[in-house]
Amino acid sequence: MGLRREPTARQVRLAMELRRLREAAGLKAREAAALLGVSSTQINQIEYGQSGVSEKRLRSLAAHYACMDEAFIDALVAMATDRTRGWWEEDRGRLPSAFLDLAELEHHATYRADVECLHVPGLLQTEDYARAVFAYRVPELPDHDLALRVTHRMRRKAIIERADPVPYQAVIHEAALRIRVSNRAAARAQLAHILDLSEVDHVTVRVIPFDRDGFAGAWNTMMLAGGAVPKLDSAQRDGPEGTALVDSEAQLGALRTLFRKLKAESLDPASSRDFMSRLTKEL
Repeated sequence: MGLRREPTARQVRLAMELRRLREAAGLKAREAAALLGVSSTQINQIEYGQSGVSEKRLRSLAAHYACMDEAFIDALVAMATDRTRGWWEEDRGRLPSAFLDLAELEHHATYRADVECLHVPGLLQTEDYARAVFAYRVPELPDHDLALRVTHRMRRKAIIERADPVPYQAVIHEAALRIRVSNRAAARAQLAHILDLSEVDHVTVRVIPFDRDGFAGAWNTMMLAGGAVPKLDSAQRDGPEGTALVDSEAQLGALRTLFRKLKAESLDPASSRDFMSRLTKEL
């Protein structure tokens, strides 16, 4: 099998975790290669996600690296041996790879959480809302590309609609609920959609109202996705150059703490539903 030209984010994450294990063991790539009986080039290809790694070879590497965390090793093996070709693969070559990487990440997630202050989270958006968001881009997208993005966003909802749904939490500021990205009718439909989803057992929606004292975190838009073990959790943050995946233990710890803080500053789920119901009547 040839080298991968464009590894997915999941493949890169596996590669990065193997590199971190080697570095924590104090070994250079050539030393790891010697222990495994392969070339240092092969180790480098594995650690950059350019080639896969078998279960036997991965477990050998973990043993040489003195990794005793069996649950973590099993999770890495599952990543290495997974052959899932999800629905998002249909969009490869038609949409930016970041769209596909997010869909794959969500598909494998053990939980999902969002914080949004200016937009309704993607997993809660209606088709009209999503279309309005993508249509606002400059330069404008051709109709075909716009339709692809909207369809992709709608299909991502599978994780909260399937038979084995992913537990989902969203913390949304009132501003995101009031901003009309389209028109009054679309805004009403969007709020009604969120209210319907908030009644589902595995979906929790919390609102931060304008009149909440002490909220200074309007810039804290984030996405959290649970891995098979906490070490494999991921997050996504918005930055000047676009969105970026976060996977370092220190940064993940900080974002988990921040999410708990934002939840504490929001209304509880029942009060949030009451708040959104009142807001719907104002539109």
